[in-house]
Amino acid sequence: MDAVVLAGGYATRLWPVTKHRPKMLLPVGETTVIDRILTELEGDDRIEDVYVSTNERFAADFEAHVEEQGYEKPRLSIEETTEEDEKFGVVGALGQLVDREGIDDDLLVIAGDNLMGFDVSDFLDYFTEKGTPTLAAYDVGTREKAKSYGLVELDGERVVDFQEKPEEPNSTLVSIACYAFPEESIRFSEYLDGDNNPDEPGWFIQWLQSREDVHAFTFDDAWYDIGTPESYLEAVAWELDGGSLIAESATVEGSDIGENVHVLPDAKVVDSTVEESVIFSDTTVEDCEIRETIIDKDTHVANLALAGALIGAHTQITNGT
Repeated sequence: MDAVVLAGGYATRLWPVTKHRPKMLLPVGETTVIDRILTELEGDDRIEDVYVSTNERFAADFEAHVEEQGYEKPRLSIEETTEEDEKFGVVGALGQLVDREGIDDDLLVIAGDNLMGFDVSDFLDYFTEKGTPTLAAYDVGTREKAKSYGLVELDGERVVDFQEKPEEPNSTLVSIACYAFPEESIRFSEYLDGDNNPDEPGWFIQWLQSREDVHAFTFDDAWYDIGTPESYLEAVAWELDGGSLIAESATVEGSDIGENVHVLPDAKVVDSTVEESVIFSDTTVEDCEIRETIIDKDTHVANLALAGALIGAHTQITNGT
């Protein structure tokens, strides 16, 4: 079995923090979002090759990261885009990847920005048992949230209806970006040749479900789709579980560090209050009140009260100017 980890997005809703950094490499506790997935795939003997599907802009970042972490299975598969408006869509990119890499095995497809509370091995066990295309499904709790995802209707564990981003969802069970396909069900080319929507994989699942049996692996564990500052900080809070993580090389003086705060290496926090925030490396925070904020690397902020802010790298903001 092969695996594709989707890592080609430009994460514009997290700019400027992700303008020059793939969001999959954002820290969540001691690790990163994508490392949780790659580590599991590295250790699962059923997975032979792991293709990290990314774009030209971030290829060097992922290449360096994979080498630094010492993974053996992952290899990059690069989509020829450098900007959001050049993208082929997820299904379009998958179709190209399957052709480019000559994939002819069962296939796991998983989004590299998915923080999932369940083990990928449990999902693969379920897929092996069913022997059909399989998706992971999660109850998001509200119909308003369900509008942003693919809505799943089940008869037992079998998917009997699938609606991508419905305007009026009739339930709250949605598909997350985690799929497994038997070799004969990797029908991306057939789907795309029919002039179908090349964007979200849910459109492909909706098409496939009307042609063959699809099963759902439902789970109650945590799940975070890291696409916004809010969802990223929620994922960090889930990982830290009310605690704080302060790098050994960071400096904290005369400050009150509250819940779910991550201070990265060589950052400095002086005479400040910080809650529910991430402060990146080589950043200095002085005489500030910081809450639910992300401050990128090599930045200096002083004498400020910030809530829900997103501050890019190499920035200086002092005295409210």
